[in-house]
Amino acid sequence: MTHPADLSVTLVDGYVDEPAHFGVPPYVSTYPRVTAGALVDAGVPEGNVTYRTIDELREERRTWRDVADADLLVYLGGMTVPGKYVGGTPAEPDEVRELAWTAEGTTLMGGPIRFGVGEENAGGVDTERRDLDFDFVAKGDVEAAAHDLVESGLEGFGDRVRDNDELDRWAAAGAFVIEQHPNHPDYLICELETSRGCAYRCSFCTEPLYGNPAFRAADSVVKEVARLYERGARHFRLGRQADILAFGGDGEAPNPDALRRLYGGIREVAPALGTLHLDNMNPITIARWPEESRECIRIIAEHNTAGDTAAFGLESADPVVQEENDLNVSADECFEAVRIVNEEAGWRPGNDPSAAPTRGEGASNRLPKLLPGINLLHGLKGEREETFEHNERFLRRVYDAGLMVRRINIRQVMAFAGTEMSDTGARIAKDHKKLFKTYKRRVREEIDHPMLARVAPPGTVLPDVHLEYHRDGRTFGRQLGTYPLLVAVPGERELGATMDVAVVDHGYRSVTGVPYPLDLNGATMDELTAIPGIGKRRAGDIVVNRPYDSPEEVASAVDLAKFTAARGAESAD
Repeated sequence: MTHPADLSVTLVDGYVDEPAHFGVPPYVSTYPRVTAGALVDAGVPEGNVTYRTIDELREERRTWRDVADADLLVYLGGMTVPGKYVGGTPAEPDEVRELAWTAEGTTLMGGPIRFGVGEENAGGVDTERRDLDFDFVAKGDVEAAAHDLVESGLEGFGDRVRDNDELDRWAAAGAFVIEQHPNHPDYLICELETSRGCAYRCSFCTEPLYGNPAFRAADSVVKEVARLYERGARHFRLGRQADILAFGGDGEAPNPDALRRLYGGIREVAPALGTLHLDNMNPITIARWPEESRECIRIIAEHNTAGDTAAFGLESADPVVQEENDLNVSADECFEAVRIVNEEAGWRPGNDPSAAPTRGEGASNRLPKLLPGINLLHGLKGEREETFEHNERFLRRVYDAGLMVRRINIRQVMAFAGTEMSDTGARIAKDHKKLFKTYKRRVREEIDHPMLARVAPPGTVLPDVHLEYHRDGRTFGRQLGTYPLLVAVPGERELGATMDVAVVDHGYRSVTGVPYPLDLNGATMDELTAIPGIGKRRAGDIVVNRPYDSPEEVASAVDLAKFTAARGAESAD
């Protein structure tokens, strides 16, 4: 029997994307952190635990020695919702098999990959459960499996679910592993679990497979944040839950006092945090308990950082699809929830919260504190041509009412064993593929584009944009946070750098920006012409007549102060 103190363990993060959990860089999910804590709790020294991302293994073949030489290899991954990713590329099934073939020690696989694997990480595909040639597959919690496997001397384990006492210990104890993430410390956002499981049973969703909601205590989450903060983390997202409003309650009704302890505690132990965002908020909670929900939303907006997004799982505005898939919120109820979030949290730093939602003249040059995001899912049972019309009608209603949503997420279903969609599979999504593409393009052009201009009008300042890649003579980057805007800046700039950006133009889901504040005496022609209302001729005149002592010296009908005034912008509010 191998003693735990003598074991070498390598954790490979293939990234996860679940309905209530995200872990593609710059996010780091709970899985590697909690599994590392479970290993330490079982007796493995911190120094014997190596953490690698799948992207590191792709880029540096020498890192495969950590896979080959480990006594225990633990693979963590799985995509149960489809997405497009910029900061990292999730592992494909063939890559996961290669890990098992390379490893000379014992191999364990776990995470949402246990629910099933498709031929690719995409929507509209069928999935099935596979072991991908690993010695062990954790059909319960991978962290519990890793703990018990180590305690057994790598002989085996019984599939089980960890309890909250174990999670409390392991989440705090595993904080050390983030120091091995290639994005640490500046460009890394830690996903935090407040609960898992769901009180509702939508046909397609894997979250109910975790059971009814099981909530952590606020003190436990705060302790985890404190440990992560000690290890250099400055960016956090309360993303691992089906409904943040239900935290500390009975699984459905809001509990403002619990949410106040959670958010207030995080701010106390992480005073210089840069990001505090969330993900899922169930609109049916707001519709059923509007006053309690309003109080909770005010608490969140008081403590969070600007640009936060609450994902609303409407999924479909078609009543036929809603009924056949046990969707829990109607289009009217979701509209009311959108309105309430706008009224309580749609204010911008520097504006009066009671004036929310703030937009247009008099609005400050920051993103709103918290806005809804709408999730729409296609390929569900009962979907028909009218379904697409219902969805578009709902989105136009929101826009025409003068409300704001941060983003509209349109996806196609992935069907997993154990969900009601498993019998239907991807058949409907495949049948409606052409219709889906036409509808999606129309939404992007006619709703997303003007909505984005409402949320982030020209002159909106985005602090701390991390520059990630070059394309077509421009540099693209994002802020850290929930569904951050993709920002294009003229010119090829140093990758990995951080800069403040002022928005000058809008795409469907991205913006163009210039460095903020823009130095008129050093700005390039591309930067100047990007400013609305300044063409090549006027930009040329500005360049010829340099230098200037102030923006006011430039004769222009354009309000250059929005882009050139030297106003500071903090990373956190």
